[in-house]
Amino acid sequence: MIGYVTLGTSDLARAARFYDAIAAEMGTARMMEWDGTIAWGTPGGGAGIGLTRPFDGNGASVGNGTMVALEAKDEAQVQRIYEVALANGGSCEGPPGPRSEGFYAAYFRDPDGNKLNAFIMGG
Repeated sequence: MIGYVTLGTSDLARAARFYDAIAAEMGTARMMEWDGTIAWGTPGGGAGIGLTRPFDGNGASVGNGTMVALEAKDEAQVQRIYEVALANGGSCEGPPGPRSEGFYAAYFRDPDGNKLNAFIMGG
């Protein structure tokens, strides 16, 4: 149902390093790039994520209660994504672990404060 999610950033170069590293771990890369905006994903391969400087010229801000979930292939990849996030300027919002029966996740924020998680369901 979701085609892509766009998040605001106040420092595109810093945020790009963060998302380039996570995308590489997930086996994807930048798919579009133009002045002030970068998008990651695989065309036809599910939802992507984009970063942009806000169009209105105001500073980027974080949505309260907003989170982007990145589907990992297994628990080991959840751990790696979490480690990559923290190594590239992210901050911890909850280390990898089971959250409920059949749901394993790690929570973190990007350098702009946007909340994300890496997760798997089932198994």
